[in-house]
Amino acid sequence: MAEASKVPAADQVLRMLSHLAAQRGPVPAASIATALDLPRSTTYHLLAVLQERGFVVHLPEERRYGLGVAAFELSSGFSRQQPLTRLGRPLVAALVDRLGESGHLAVLHGRDVLYLVEERAPRRPSLVSDVGVRLPAHLTASGRAMLQALPPAQLRALYPDRSAFAARPSATDAAAWTYSRLKAVLAEARLAGVAGEHGEVTGGLASVGAPVLDHLGWPAAAIAVTFADGAPADLVAAATEGVRDAAATLSRRIGAR
Repeated sequence: MAEASKVPAADQVLRMLSHLAAQRGPVPAASIATALDLPRSTTYHLLAVLQERGFVVHLPEERRYGLGVAAFELSSGFSRQQPLTRLGRPLVAALVDRLGESGHLAVLHGRDVLYLVEERAPRRPSLVSDVGVRLPAHLTASGRAMLQALPPAQLRALYPDRSAFAARPSATDAAAWTYSRLKAVLAEARLAGVAGEHGEVTGGLASVGAPVLDHLGWPAAAIAVTFADGAPADLVAAATEGVRDAAATLSRRIGAR
């Protein structure tokens, strides 16, 4: 806090923006002041400046404040600069070199996973996953790793009924997927700290994945490794430890607590 105290106004503004970003919706100025232990006059002055600059929007009918368009533009700039890809690729590449198996980094996009990084190991089977490819999240290790980190209400909103469980042509048990089954699979992944799949994306191949969490504990991405189904136990153990360590490292690099 010694450094922050040299520029208290900047520290207060950044804390205020971080607080607003962590809320489910707009909040009253009084609750902001209480949460950040700020005088109400200071809170209103900072909110006025942020509102003028477009980082905060005031909802007069509700007497609440939320993030504005300028804050969205900051997040868009974050996406354009591809920090997850830039920070994650070396970690995935190192993992692939160490294990001799293919690795990936994916993000959650609705009920799909979207692959951002794909590092193929030499002389390993070809994979359906590739940069830009989307696959149903509930079938993949990457997707399950991220889904298990979502709050129950968010998970339920993604999968309101059976129709939400899109089937791949090769998935013989697609019709058997229910919300209860998904919850059981995710509970197992949550307990283990990693998620797995066995032949549900490509027959004969298995994967293990771990979530990359942001500063709010939300799943920002997942790192996974794919290998032959029935691979030796020592390889599976090394892959499990490897994705867990790589995901934890990337979490720290993007600001996780």
